[in-house]
Amino acid sequence: MRDQIYQSNQNQIVDFAFNTEVAAVFPDMIRRSVPGYETMVPVTGLIAARHLGETGCAFDLGCSLGATSLAILQQNSNPGVTVIGVDDSEPMINGARQTVDDPRAQFVLQDLRETDVSGARVIVLNLVLQFIDPTERLALLQRLRQQMDNDGLLIVSEKVRHDDPWLHELYDGHHLAWKQANGYSSLEVSQKRTALENVMHIDTEDDHLARFKTAGFSSTTQWYRCMNWASFLVYC
Repeated sequence: MRDQIYQSNQNQIVDFAFNTEVAAVFPDMIRRSVPGYETMVPVTGLIAARHLGETGCAFDLGCSLGATSLAILQQNSNPGVTVIGVDDSEPMINGARQTVDDPRAQFVLQDLRETDVSGARVIVLNLVLQFIDPTERLALLQRLRQQMDNDGLLIVSEKVRHDDPWLHELYDGHHLAWKQANGYSSLEVSQKRTALENVMHIDTEDDHLARFKTAGFSSTTQWYRCMNWASFLVYC
């Protein structure tokens, strides 16, 4: 279904939420909003699947409709692996359960900040941290590091901002042009930006790297970058 949520002028724009309306159009929304999403998800799945081995457990935290969970399972045929998708949006979890038909997958309706990931060999946070209160991000990462396997891999994909005003304007402009090239009007872009203003808080790349180190992870490498979107491999 095509995303037309912000197509008409709205007198009052409420904060963005992953509700039934968004879940219904989410595949189209994210494909037209995040440059490289159609590369990011399958390659994340491939990297995660390789790290899982034959019996590993992966957590897809903030799994939405289960696209990353499905990508992991498609790249690892071993019957002993498990992928647990977690989201606090009931419409998203219901959609994931309908979309992913694999006995190795479980989808749990829960706040990911309360999820026990003990024994996880892989954890994926795909475009999730940016929706977590900035004051809670370090504590979340510290807990994940403490609970997951010592040879575990955390994969974090995020929109990143630039402190340099020139770079910020450059990439923000490119992103705007990209969304318009994908059929979004200026009104849609403006209204969605307003809806996201209070719920989506973007960090710099340096912020992420420093936080991973403080949380106790041993090393980080950026494996993907497209405009102002990046993905990191974070090793225990």
